[in-house]
Order: sequence, then structure tokens, then C-alpha cells
Amino acid sequence: MEQSIVGKVMLIEDEAIIAADLSEIASGLGHTVTGIARTRTEAVALGNDDRPDLILADIQLADNSSGIDAVNDLLGQIGDVPVIFITAFPERLLTGDRPEPAFLISKPYKEEQVISAISQAMFFASTETLLG
Repeated sequence: MEQSIVGKVMLIEDEAIIAADLSEIASGLGHTVTGIARTRTEAVALGNDDRPDLILADIQLADNSSGIDAVNDLLGQIGDVPVIFITAFPERLLTGDRPEPAFLISKPYKEEQVISAISQAMFFASTETLLG
């Protein structure tokens, strides 16, 4: 399943080392990384410039803006795209309110977790497109 569906992945991550690692993981699966945004404003601009097939997002960004807000802004503008939140603050997402994120990975993460989540997100997104 890992190699079956490839696409464009956008990163919303303000820590350079983590961004580089996630970029390497996504590229290693055959995906094209469209760019790395460090703030909400950068994320919205990047997503609108080159619509991603998948978004990997942190919650706490460089300028104290929110990755959650960035994702909500983007989804409102570019439509439904799968999102994987990778964060040290999972409690900010797991509030019991709907919608809860389908993909959530806590930092520190294991590479295998990210590979699995990316593969699943791309697979399920492709099957939804086929069914739609």
C-alpha cells in the first residue's frame, strides 16, 4: 500500500529538523513535498499556490499561530484534503468535539507511524475520490 498512491504533500512545521525529517519520509515514499510553512499565513499561501493532496501539520507554529487554524483556513479554500496532525500537544485536538482528526501522531514520533499514516491517508483519499 505504501507505494500505491503518490501525490503532493505540504508540511506545516516550524522546527527545521522535524520539517526536514518529515520531508525526507514523505519523499522516500515517492511523494513530492510542495513546501514547508512555518506560520499560519505561510501555510495558507503555500496551500493556495500549489494545492496539496495531503497536509502534515503541527499545532504550535513559529509566530504562535495555530496549525489547526491554518488547516481550517486551507480546507475552507482548497476543499477537502486529508490532514495528519503531528504534535507535542495532542490534547488540543482530542477535545471530544466533532470533528476529531482522523490522523494524529504525538511527538516524539516514530518514522513507522508517519509512514503508516501517510500511506493510509493517501489510500483512503484516493478511494473516496473513486467513489465520489
